[in-house]
Amino acid sequence: MIKTIEFNEKKYPAFQAEGNAAQYIMPFADKFCKGNGYDIGCNNYEWMMQSNDDRIVVPIDPNINEYSAMHLPIANCGSVDFIFSSHCLEHVETPWFSVLEYWKSNLKYEGVMFLYLPDYSQEYWRPWNNHKHVHVFTPELLYDAFVALGMKNV
Repeated sequence: MIKTIEFNEKKYPAFQAEGNAAQYIMPFADKFCKGNGYDIGCNNYEWMMQSNDDRIVVPIDPNINEYSAMHLPIANCGSVDFIFSSHCLEHVETPWFSVLEYWKSNLKYEGVMFLYLPDYSQEYWRPWNNHKHVHVFTPELLYDAFVALGMKNV
């Protein structure tokens, strides 16, 4: 039996409130995030995407170093193959579209932006229920944003 939590008389899997959500998407992200890139918002080093033979990962997180979502430690724009971010964008105080523009400016041509975000259907994660979240997203909203950014293969 899976452990659950209850919110507004609905049951949700307890693991979604325990942190380290990236562990559930990592096998899928591994297929797309190759080369050199960033894990933005990993919260701590144990939870970050791991470097391996196919990739070098630099963790970026305001909780573990001096960088923020809008200040990556890079020498020039367009320098990384991927940006991976799990459960971070909903927390940033900066307007989220500006953050996506900035992150995209750091990707190489045809680089990968892989975002793992709480879904609007999960009531517990909506900003008016969880005050740690500033934004809420839907797939349609993000699709439109990525198209507006000129990204391909959205």
